[in-house]
Amino acid sequence: MPLCNVSVRNTRSATIRILQDDDQAQWRALWTEYLNFDGSTLDAAVHDHTWTRLLKEGEPMHCALALAGGKAVGFANYIFHPSTWSLSNSCYLQDLFVAPTVRGKGYGRAMIAHVCEQAAAAGSSRVYWQTQEDNAPAIALYEKVAERSGYIQFRKSVPS
Repeated sequence: MPLCNVSVRNTRSATIRILQDDDQAQWRALWTEYLNFDGSTLDAAVHDHTWTRLLKEGEPMHCALALAGGKAVGFANYIFHPSTWSLSNSCYLQDLFVAPTVRGKGYGRAMIAHVCEQAAAAGSSRVYWQTQEDNAPAIALYEKVAERSGYIQFRKSVPS
């Protein structure tokens, strides 16, 4: 899959590319930082399973990395799924994270653009995502690149 080079502020360019087998250490470090930022804790088995699914051929889950100087500085995990509201699939941008040291430089915007390009190439009719209601920096970016849906998410755990 071709690389997606997008110009970002205060850097020459951001390279956004699909996750590869040898990215595990960098992805896991960013994934752990993301979970800490979110205040979440997941069992190690979930980390392992997620990593495997992101790389497995035929899975609807995908990941793109943002690279700066060859080092991963962010990721976007996204999932293609059928929709009852369209003849085409939708793309859910489930996780978007940019390392604090490079926030505000355009990496998040570049990853959103990359996911939108992937969704268009896959024939999806929309990309959607959510964020915490108190995440003002993320909301400021999202309001520049998308529209609010007006929906509020509810969730209930189901015993297994």
